[in-house]
Amino acid sequence: MTKAYHIRFDATHKAVKQNIRLDGSKSISNRALIIAALCAGQCDLSHLSTSDDTKAMQVALTGDGKLVDVGAAGTTMRFLTAYFSLQAGTHLLTGSKRMQERPIGVLVDALNHLGASISYEKKDGCPPLIIEGKQLYGGLVEMNAGVSSQYLSALLLIAPTLPKGLSLKLIGRLVSRPYLEMTLRLMGHYGIEHAWDEDTIHVLAQDYRAKSLQVEADWSAASYHYTIAAFADELDLELHGLFKKSLQGDSVLAEMMRFFGIRSQFKGDVVSLTKRKATGTTAVFKYDFVRCPDIAQSLAVVCAGLDRAAEMSGLITLAIKETDRTAALRTELAKLGCDFNGAGDEWRFTPAPNGIVKHLAGSVPSFATYHDHRMAMAFAPLAMKIPQGVIIEDPMVVTKSYPAYWDDLKQLGFSIEVI
Repeated sequence: MTKAYHIRFDATHKAVKQNIRLDGSKSISNRALIIAALCAGQCDLSHLSTSDDTKAMQVALTGDGKLVDVGAAGTTMRFLTAYFSLQAGTHLLTGSKRMQERPIGVLVDALNHLGASISYEKKDGCPPLIIEGKQLYGGLVEMNAGVSSQYLSALLLIAPTLPKGLSLKLIGRLVSRPYLEMTLRLMGHYGIEHAWDEDTIHVLAQDYRAKSLQVEADWSAASYHYTIAAFADELDLELHGLFKKSLQGDSVLAEMMRFFGIRSQFKGDVVSLTKRKATGTTAVFKYDFVRCPDIAQSLAVVCAGLDRAAEMSGLITLAIKETDRTAALRTELAKLGCDFNGAGDEWRFTPAPNGIVKHLAGSVPSFATYHDHRMAMAFAPLAMKIPQGVIIEDPMVVTKSYPAYWDDLKQLGFSIEVI
């Protein structure tokens, strides 16, 4: 088992000139797989994600459903909870140790309100789940919209199959709205109509219509390459598989990174990155990540590498991800002399007083990843800013969403030594 990677980049010439073909979006892939399983006909899905999460979904949907272990795949766990509540038989849905600590009670309560039979094998409110599949009829259900949009998407994906349809009333501030819009737009691709009336989404009983789909590349994965672009002295980088008009909320990254001098030019499914002078050398980066929380870690690292102060809001959902991401960022950024502090929704980043290189004084920082793929991928590009490189612990955690990440870094000029 690989315990760590020591990652370096040629500090004498920080040029990045390459073409990278990105993997399919796991968010789109997992939604499309659930829809395909609910379709009467055959759906042709191409460019599916090769991530652990999507593989877990494919295995679950093609197995007998009696015992399903999704590992660390949060989206897979939540979507399958709703899916298996409709499938005849008894299903035990479980996951990794961390998964068994992640809350799912909001979704279980909503499904049980609709007539599902779901109970907890161990700790109330968390997996493993015992699901007795049965016919659900639908109707009105209320759900807290401020925890995770995946709970809402899980219900919406099964809504057309319910004889009474579904009226989903959203209580409180909606987080990660673009992921909910992604779900509804994908459902629309397969023939499903909906109405969004103020705080309630209505989906009548309808049939999914089998269609083909080419899954677009993952904008979350693109954020690590935009970080590399921000750290490069010379830049001519093409990322393949991305569209300007995207289903993904993380596509806002292209506009966001203009603050750091990165320009994005789209042609078909290719975005070309070039670099100009960044906006002001002392300007504070301010952004509300409520619509795109999965790229917050990348932007925190960009600010660390470029010595930029930041005010970041919309981070409340980060605490219930693969790890408590805000706490993890605070701990790991402190190793660079940076301060990342706040609570709930509002966080402030202050760069190292004399820069990260002087703070490290020649030592090699070793970053823990907390079983979180995004921690590993966000911190690795810092090797471009630190001459002695960086150490990434438990590096293969990246297979959760981006199995080819380390190969792509080598293609971009990084050297990787196994420790």
